[in-house]
Amino acid sequence: MTWLCYTYAVAAAHPSPFLAHRCSFHPDREDPYLRLGTITVFVRDPDRSRRFYLDQLGFSLAFDAPLQSADPTLAVTPPDGTAVLSLVAPKPGSEEYKLIGRPTQIVFLTENVFAKFEAWSKRGVRFHHPPQVQSWGAVSTSFEDLDGNSFTLLSYEEIAREVQAHRREHAQRFETEHRTSQELELARQVQLRLFPQTTPSLSTLECAAVCIQARQVGGDYYDFLELGRNQLGLVIGDVSGKGVAAALLMANLQAHLRNQSATYSSRPYVPFVMQQPQRFLISVNRLFYENTADSAFATLFFGEYDDRLRRLRYVNCGHLPALVLRHDNHLERLEPTGTVLGLFKGWDCSAGERALSPGDTVAFYTDGVTESFNDAGEEFGESRLVDALYEHRDLPPQNLLASLVKRVRSFSPHEQRDDITLLVARCK
Repeated sequence: MTWLCYTYAVAAAHPSPFLAHRCSFHPDREDPYLRLGTITVFVRDPDRSRRFYLDQLGFSLAFDAPLQSADPTLAVTPPDGTAVLSLVAPKPGSEEYKLIGRPTQIVFLTENVFAKFEAWSKRGVRFHHPPQVQSWGAVSTSFEDLDGNSFTLLSYEEIAREVQAHRREHAQRFETEHRTSQELELARQVQLRLFPQTTPSLSTLECAAVCIQARQVGGDYYDFLELGRNQLGLVIGDVSGKGVAAALLMANLQAHLRNQSATYSSRPYVPFVMQQPQRFLISVNRLFYENTADSAFATLFFGEYDDRLRRLRYVNCGHLPALVLRHDNHLERLEPTGTVLGLFKGWDCSAGERALSPGDTVAFYTDGVTESFNDAGEEFGESRLVDALYEHRDLPPQNLLASLVKRVRSFSPHEQRDDITLLVARCK
């Protein structure tokens, strides 16, 4: 491992200036970031020099483009360096041209001069002398490029120790990141199993849903709950927070919903009296409130669909309005009927009801859809979602879902910021 260091004077008895060779970033620093960028080496033929530095020294090409100067310029960098050498071909006869072939006073630091000496010698690099041990313990030699510009190659014990320490830190960091990645992948697989694995089969309703997470795991949620008596629960939610924390809250909320749905059909059924959805959500909120932190909450849309009556009774807990696109092109928005779940112990809500007819389409979604941004900073918004619904309303639910996702991603093609979750249902 080799670093690049630039210096103009080195006191033999004080090697400490070389300890500043690392270009480290310290997040706790309050002053602006600063590091050495480029130093110029004058050469006769940049293309010829490029081959020497890249092929014989093993450097990398940093850039090869004209700068403000009219002189042809390219830049190279050592494999382990952050600063670069700018290789400039000055005009013959200029003062800069006279500097070609002189000592550059540039020092390359390495953990092992002997190894570099042997490797570079085999590649045809010309050294002035074999590595020599200095009185202060360092090992050094010097070499030339094709134009006779000379450089110093130096190592000493402190550099070797530092490099080894960095290697250990890197290995530990790599192991930690690898383990974290494996754990997140496992969490992703577990969370995927929390979503419905099959689509419900009803005589009067077709459904399709998808959740595209911005990270390995997330806090968006959708579900289909068997409620008995030919009733199906349609659920979509968005838990506060991001990543693993949100995923844990999502699993918590899902567990309460599924546990409580097991007793849904055993509660007294009174036609046209809105009791069950409210009682169900009040119970879910109490459990969610008692088992989460004070700041945890979730928006949720819960719909109870009756397959015989084609009736949707719902509670919107602070979630985005569901959209009902009627077969006659009339659009209805199912607005919130209560506040979010999990923040208040004494929570209550009301319920709404809609009768569905053949050809009606209902769309549920999270804010990852409407708050997707394009390059101009515009939101996708509800209006574009409605336009897409109108445009693709005749497609089967699964194809409609795919078209909506495609529209969102075409509008916002850059890195996804939030989970995108959609659930669509078509009354047959």
